[in-house]
Amino acid sequence: MGAPVGQLLIAGQWVADAARQALHDKYDGQVYGEMAVASPEQVSAAVAGAVLGQQQSTLTPYQRYKILLAAARIVESRMEPLIELMRHEAGFTRADGDNEVRRCVQTFELCAEEAKRLNGEMVPMQAADGVKNRVGFTMRSPRGVVCVITPFNSPLNVLVHKVGPALAGGNAVVIKPSDFTPLTAVLLCEILIEAGLPPQLLALVHGDGAVVGPQLCADPRIAFYAFTGSTRVGREIQRAAGLRRTQMELGSIASTIVCHDADQALAIPKILNAGFRKAGQVCTSVQRLYVDRRLAGEFVPRLVAAAQKMKAGDPADPATIIGPMISEHHAKRAQSWVDEAVAGGARLLTGGQRVGSVIPPTILTGVKPEMKVVCEEIFAPVMSVIEFDGIDEAVAQANAQPFGLSVGLFTADLHTAFTAARALRFGGVHVNEASSARVDAMPFGGVKDSGFGWEGPAYAIREMTEERLMTISY
Repeated sequence: MGAPVGQLLIAGQWVADAARQALHDKYDGQVYGEMAVASPEQVSAAVAGAVLGQQQSTLTPYQRYKILLAAARIVESRMEPLIELMRHEAGFTRADGDNEVRRCVQTFELCAEEAKRLNGEMVPMQAADGVKNRVGFTMRSPRGVVCVITPFNSPLNVLVHKVGPALAGGNAVVIKPSDFTPLTAVLLCEILIEAGLPPQLLALVHGDGAVVGPQLCADPRIAFYAFTGSTRVGREIQRAAGLRRTQMELGSIASTIVCHDADQALAIPKILNAGFRKAGQVCTSVQRLYVDRRLAGEFVPRLVAAAQKMKAGDPADPATIIGPMISEHHAKRAQSWVDEAVAGGARLLTGGQRVGSVIPPTILTGVKPEMKVVCEEIFAPVMSVIEFDGIDEAVAQANAQPFGLSVGLFTADLHTAFTAARALRFGGVHVNEASSARVDAMPFGGVKDSGFGWEGPAYAIREMTEERLMTISY
């Protein structure tokens, strides 16, 4: 069997006669497939097809429920091919790929349920003086075409977190996946069509984000943009969107705080998983680990010892916990930041030695606020330990950064938990969990430079639909 070739999806038809881009395995660099590259004319045709598909759609909420639920079952049945594909595309280990697929199944199930219960609310019209014999209520209607732009680090589940609610709300979707992981998006589109989705409601285009992205953002036929990626690109999309609605999940420097009374046996494995899964390439990966000075002498050596047992390397090896980063270029950049920090006085407790695109779990201490490893998003398996003397100090330092996506807090004191949660300016505060703790049903989003708007099917579907008021006098 030859290497897979991903096609574009335009106006309900798979298109193969486009230019092609070779796709390289993230660990060994070998070509594992190809992906068609869209021309500007094809991008425009994809949007036009989605507009027409949405206008002509007659799917009822129950039919959308059935399609999304069928997609969940198909994904479940394709677990092994999906895991294998994401090993090549994203460098995922077996555990990372398995988790990605299982969460995708749950997200599809949640989206299916939301399709059935999307409704407005009654308006208390007669609460106004002099009003009688008048009722009012709101209804929710599709926005039209939703443009979905997704990252490489969650090529399946983040995509479903955007596509699923959009379809559940009656919209059509144009997908622009990451340049690194297009074949996972192609396979997801095939699954949705197999599940019964009219193909005209779905489009997929691929190409250089710096070329395709601006064209999609400039197209006035798109009603809503759902984006996960850097704050820089998010700002560009928001400027181009103007008065159109957007959902932005942007940059992050995630913090987790370990108080003196924390349960160490609970905290350490959660922190290591949150810091190093997917090679640390998660927006909520623990980058800053604040540890109470009273606990640090015991806690940090235990953390380092546990990290040293985490095998890094070939994601095809079942024993590997930390696979390659998305490219050697990204790994070299992260390595240079670590080297720069050590040269500036930081102490390397473990890791730090890159082999190709693989960086082992790396823990630093003695970092300074101006070092890139703590003041910029490293997006790598690198964690910096920062000791503190009081919870207010840790909260102030975590809040001082421009981002505010997610933060973890380990403590046995409810007063500390509630007081800190109110003071921490993040979209999510997770007590006795690390910063990357997530259940797919919950709302997920940030504040400040981490963006705005919610993921989570019940929340996203409301952003991707319009609320319309209707009143009746009788």
